[in-house]
Amino acid sequence: MTAEAEAENEAPAKKGIPKLFIIIGAAVVVLLLAGGGLFFFMSSGTGEADSGGGEHAEAVAAEVHDTFIFNLPPMMVNLSSEGGNNSFMKLTVALEVADEEMMAEIQPRLAKVIDAFQVYMRELRKSDLEGSAGIYRLKEELLRRVNLAIYPAHVESVLFKEILVQ
Repeated sequence: MTAEAEAENEAPAKKGIPKLFIIIGAAVVVLLLAGGGLFFFMSSGTGEADSGGGEHAEAVAAEVHDTFIFNLPPMMVNLSSEGGNNSFMKLTVALEVADEEMMAEIQPRLAKVIDAFQVYMRELRKSDLEGSAGIYRLKEELLRRVNLAIYPAHVESVLFKEILVQ
């Protein structure tokens, strides 16, 4: 009986070893497939950049370097209040323009730009400026208004240098 008992004890140990090899083998296969997929993904990304994406990146970099910044004076505006709450906003803005000629075209129309900004901002409530979505809407609306005020000249972007809402 002891020989049979020893045989039964060895049999489960022999069955457990192949399962362990199967699990380890499957894990190695999964890692190899993941590594191959990553390599394929990374190599295909660099190939596209070499075939023309690099030229696009250089064009964008050249475009960014060719812009000029036109600083506007700081503006302080009382915001529209609900229930007697006095709140105000201090705003310093810069305009991004394509070239120096555009800066020369904006200078005589600066009073129209500031007027358009002031009229719009006086109607804002403090709640309109909460969160990044509120600041983004403000930025887009100021860009639209400045481009209307200086037409046919064109501003690329409105840049906030300082925003204070109290």
